[in-house]
Amino acid sequence: MSGRPLDVLEANLGDGVAVRLKDGVTYTGELGGYDQHLNVVLEPAGGDSEPSTGADEATETVESTTIIRGDNVVSITP
Repeated sequence: MSGRPLDVLEANLGDGVAVRLKDGVTYTGELGGYDQHLNVVLEPAGGDSEPSTGADEATETVESTTIIRGDNVVSITP
């Protein structure tokens, strides 16, 4: 998938994503929303829609609506 970052996020709304932060922790959940600053809203993922992440990372699965400030985001992976 290629395109501008906000276009990629728009295409993945409602899908499982992994959001990696500057501190190395990765949060997984369903992409519920975002804004132009790459602040993201993660919802608990339903079913098997969560992406797989590497075993070497600290990974947290969101259990309730979570808002992550865009300044802390290193990558968002579908």
